[in-house]
Amino acid sequence: MPKEVGQQIVLPLSKAIELSAKSIRVRLGRSLITMSGIILAIAFLMSIGTSNAVLDKLRHVDDPRVQSVLQAKGLDLDSEAVHEERARNTWLVVLSLLVCLVGIWNSMLMSVTERFREIGTMKCLGALDSFIIKIFLLESSFQGVVGTLVGIFLGLLLSVVMGLGSYGSAVLKYFPWLAVLRWGGLSLLIGSVISVVAAIYPAYVAAKMEPVEAMRVDR
Repeated sequence: MPKEVGQQIVLPLSKAIELSAKSIRVRLGRSLITMSGIILAIAFLMSIGTSNAVLDKLRHVDDPRVQSVLQAKGLDLDSEAVHEERARNTWLVVLSLLVCLVGIWNSMLMSVTERFREIGTMKCLGALDSFIIKIFLLESSFQGVVGTLVGIFLGLLLSVVMGLGSYGSAVLKYFPWLAVLRWGGLSLLIGSVISVVAAIYPAYVAAKMEPVEAMRVDR
């Protein structure tokens, strides 16, 4: 039997993290564009969640001044308008998250196209398919976590400012910290999951790329 020539290299996770971080730095403009979609979607989600939590808290507060403000705006406990608005906002949030997912998916596919030679070189040197997948998933995860954290902060800030404008200082006095923390955790989870899920197919495409074909691309 002919002797095998060479062998695939099993690189540590730290190397994948290093290459992912380097790729983000080199392609900072594209990374910022990708993160902007995550930021906007998560900011919208966090803003809606925080606003709902604040309103729920104020509607159950035993304060005549607060209740009179809510009644004047048609937001008292018996208001059907609140339920209708929340239903519309839920659909808008879902659509924004879907748009965010498609945006990340498209951005990562373009990243694969731009890195044909880089991927081909790594595979020619013996990198495993799993290592290529790790690089792309980590890259998308980094962007997703950073974008999500920024989005959470912006959404929280926006909802507090809007609440102060609508309900006055009662927002700060009766601020629902626990509910808002839950929304922050949920937003972080959703943003991270979307980032990873959107990168799965592009990572698979990159991993299954034939080294010889990738090296032939004229770039």
